[in-house]
Amino acid sequence: MLEELSIRGLGVIEEASAEFHPGFTVLTGETGAGKTMVVTSLHLLSGARADPTRVRVGHEKATVEGRFRLVNPLVEGETTADPELAELLESAGADVDDDDSVIAVRSVSADGRSRAHVGGRSVPVGLMGRMTSRLLTIHGQNDQLRLLKGSQQRAALDRFAGKNVAKSVRAYQKSRTNWLDLSRDLARRRASSRELAQETDRLRFAVDEIAAVDPQPGEDIELVATIRRLSDLDTIRTAAADAQRTVAGDVSADGGSVIEGLGHVRTVLETSGDDTLRGLLPRVAEALAVVTDIGDELTAFVSDLPTDAGELDQLLNRQAELRSLTRKYAADVDGVIDWYATATARLAEIDNPAESIDELAAAVEAARDDVAVAAAKLHDQRVTAAKSLAKKVSAELLGLAMGGAALVVDVRYDVVGTPSGAAEADNPNDVSGEESGSDEPTVSVSAPEGSVLAHAGVEGVDVVEFSLRAHADAVPLPIARSASGGELSRVMLALEVVLAAPEGGSIMVFDEVDAGVGGAAAVEIGRRLARLALKHQVIVVTHLPQVAAFADNHVVIGKNIGGSGKRSPGGHTSTVRTLSREERIGELARMLAGLGDSDTGRAHAEELLSTAEQYRSVRKEPNAKETTV
Repeated sequence: MLEELSIRGLGVIEEASAEFHPGFTVLTGETGAGKTMVVTSLHLLSGARADPTRVRVGHEKATVEGRFRLVNPLVEGETTADPELAELLESAGADVDDDDSVIAVRSVSADGRSRAHVGGRSVPVGLMGRMTSRLLTIHGQNDQLRLLKGSQQRAALDRFAGKNVAKSVRAYQKSRTNWLDLSRDLARRRASSRELAQETDRLRFAVDEIAAVDPQPGEDIELVATIRRLSDLDTIRTAAADAQRTVAGDVSADGGSVIEGLGHVRTVLETSGDDTLRGLLPRVAEALAVVTDIGDELTAFVSDLPTDAGELDQLLNRQAELRSLTRKYAADVDGVIDWYATATARLAEIDNPAESIDELAAAVEAARDDVAVAAAKLHDQRVTAAKSLAKKVSAELLGLAMGGAALVVDVRYDVVGTPSGAAEADNPNDVSGEESGSDEPTVSVSAPEGSVLAHAGVEGVDVVEFSLRAHADAVPLPIARSASGGELSRVMLALEVVLAAPEGGSIMVFDEVDAGVGGAAAVEIGRRLARLALKHQVIVVTHLPQVAAFADNHVVIGKNIGGSGKRSPGGHTSTVRTLSREERIGELARMLAGLGDSDTGRAHAEELLSTAEQYRSVRKEPNAKETTV
């Protein structure tokens, strides 16, 4: 529920605020007073694009602040906020007050920069829109024009159908995406079949060449070290043998070894009676252990040296084989091995292009069949929902002074070669019916007249068309061709009433949706809005006194010419204030005939307001039946 709204520096409003209450609130005022700016401010809080030209002259920025109550007092037993909304607020770090209210602020600077804050936290404008859209819906005359478009009519039907159709739409879209992806892959394969065959030959030759050599990880590095050693084998052997004899000794050589010398030193020190000399024994033992290890390693090294000179030739030949691979495929043997693995995987993917294309073509056909099945299921659900929607909206039209009129919701396949009701024209009133885009894919679906080829659009294969039947014997005609402005307003209102969640909870704003309506029809609109306000907070901008009289709260937008605003003295400013009952009578009299001080006008206004009050009191009683006003 919207509790408070503050506006600063927006259009003709320099600074104004208003408190809103549960139920039905009406906004009235003279033309140009600023009623549109109030709706504009709510659009801004809904995340709409900011227009810097709306910033009031003399102000650096326009600011709109709204306080929203997350728990609707009109809904009996509701104690917690919408879980999805609560999750969004928590993810943004927004602070929710103890009374379950949150403050949303939107500012627009004169240079076009926009800022959004929710619960004291700066948030992206899009996130603010996602949050407030869970609470607030705004309907204006532009929505009536959009309702003339087939895509908007389909969206309204899907919204009415609820979660089951939404689930089917997602399943259809998933199947369609898979089908189109496979189709594009198949087209690429067919277009590049020659290139794939050539690539296959190149990869197969390279894979066979590498497999024949069978390189091992790090083999090239080991070969370099081994070949270097074998190239100077005699010198290495002599040096290693001399070092081995010096360290470990040789029974055939003259003189003793280092090991023998250290052993002699250890014996001398052990037999010495001097403590200092005996203190050297641990270090001598340590040196003896190190020298013994060196001797063992030298002995093993000499033993491992090859004795066959032909081994070097074999290693050089192996090195040449590896170098032939590294020249072609990678900088080293490890790189060649990685390239081999990649090439093998690619070869497995594209080997035998003809067979691969046939398999992919079969997969495309299977995916297309899946799309057809999903589309048929979605179509059947829409047909069922269309009958229920038409029945409920027609019932609402009966209560809006359109007795005998009925809404007909037609759901049919978007058959190739026929004018599509879903075709979008630049002019929403253009219903000449252009053919659906030929670039859209098509699927075969079963229709009463047999199998037909239908355009498979993003939202399905259906054309949804709203028609109005003026009376029982009339032929239904598309609302774009048959409905007057007043009738379209009432169809729009009836549709919104039906689409509104039965459990309530939303804030519904109507901006002059009663345009083109007057007399008894206006009274019926006021009555219906009052009933809608039993479960929803309803805010209506209107010029009709018949509608305004049924409101629980009446807010007037006043216009001051030559105001005393600090930033724009002498300019046009607006004020916002809530009227008392006596003030409402004067405002209703002004709306009736422009004679706010006329006794006759006030008498008519008093009668209208009293009748509406009597209706509201009856409607609020449990099990109240409809009465005639």
